[in-house]
Amino acid sequence: MTEDKRLRLRDLGFQPGAYETGPLNAITDVEGIMVGHATVVEGDRIRTGATAILPHGGNLFQDKVPAALAVLNGFGKFAGSTQIEELGEIETPVVLTNTLATGRAIEAVIRWTLSRPGNEKVVSLNAVVGETNDSRLNDIRAGRPTIDEISLALATAERGPVEEGAVGAGTGTVAFGLKGGIGTSSRCVKTAGENFTLGVLVQSNYGGHLSVCGHAYEAPAAHDRDGSIVIIVATDAPLSARNLKRLAERAFGGLARTGAALSNGSGDYALAFSTAASVRRTKARRATIADYPDLPNDLMSPLFEATIEATEEAILNSMTMAQTTSGHNAASGKPSRIDAISLERLRALSEK
Repeated sequence: MTEDKRLRLRDLGFQPGAYETGPLNAITDVEGIMVGHATVVEGDRIRTGATAILPHGGNLFQDKVPAALAVLNGFGKFAGSTQIEELGEIETPVVLTNTLATGRAIEAVIRWTLSRPGNEKVVSLNAVVGETNDSRLNDIRAGRPTIDEISLALATAERGPVEEGAVGAGTGTVAFGLKGGIGTSSRCVKTAGENFTLGVLVQSNYGGHLSVCGHAYEAPAAHDRDGSIVIIVATDAPLSARNLKRLAERAFGGLARTGAALSNGSGDYALAFSTAASVRRTKARRATIADYPDLPNDLMSPLFEATIEATEEAILNSMTMAQTTSGHNAASGKPSRIDAISLERLRALSEK
C-alpha cells in the first residue's frame, strides 16, 4: 500500500451541495455517534477489516433507537433486516465488513452486547451487520477478519474525526474500478425552527460511470458495473421509523449522482436511525404507552436534500482518501492492484 498524501473532496476545490457541513464533516458530528475501525492487512493476500458505528455511548440494547432500512437492489446480505423492518428500531451497534465475514461479525456484535452491564439476562438480540465483497483485493476465503479482529472495531469506537479511505471495512473495496473504501460527510439543517445535524458513512464497492459533482471522470474500468454499497444515515432530528425509511431512500439519490450503474449484481442498502434522546425506546417507555415527538412530513424535505448531498460527498471522500492498494484477487488466484483516483485530475476538474 502506498503512503502518498490523500485529501478529502473539499480540499480539492469542490463544494458539493448547498447545506453547510458540521465541524468535522463526518457522521460523528451527530451527537453521540462513535465509529471504530479494525484494519487487517497481512502479507500480500489479506486486505480486509471491519467498521463499527455506535448510535450512542450507552446501553444500546436497553435504550434502542428508531431505525429503518431501504434496499434499492438486494444482491447482498444485511443481517438483522427483518427485525428492523418489523419493529422499526435497532438495539446493537452496526458493523460493516466483507461478505464472508458476516457470520463472524454477528458473533462479535453478540459478544459485545451480552458483555454490557445490564444485559446479564439477555437471551435474544438482533445483531445488525452489512457487507460488501472485497475479493478483488483480499483473500476473502481466508477467514479474516476474525471475531476478535471485528471486536476491536467495537472496542475502539470513539467520537471525533473518522478515518477514511482504505481502512476498516473499506480496506479491500473497489469503486468504479478505482480504490473505494470508507467515507463520511455531514450537513447542518434547520427545519421546524430548530437546528439538526445529519451525517452519512459509506462503504463503497460498486461500479458505473463515475461522476464527480457533475463532472465525468473516465475511470479505467467504467464498464465495471457490479458491486455493492452500504450507506449509514444518522440524525439527531426526532424521526419516526416511517420517516427514517423515507430518509434512507433518499440516500440513493446521492448514490445516483456519482454515476452508479445500479445493476442486477449490485447490493444497495441504506440504514437510517435517529439519535435523539426524546425518541429512544428506553425500557421505561417500552413498558407503557409513550409519547414521542415526531418531525411532520411537511418539514422533512430539508433533511431529504441533506441526505442526498452528504451521501454523494461521503462516497467521493471514500475514493479521494483511499490509497492505491495491491493485494490478492480471490477469483483469479493472482496478485492484483487497484489504483487510487487521481487527485491531480480531480483538481483540474474542480477548476472547470
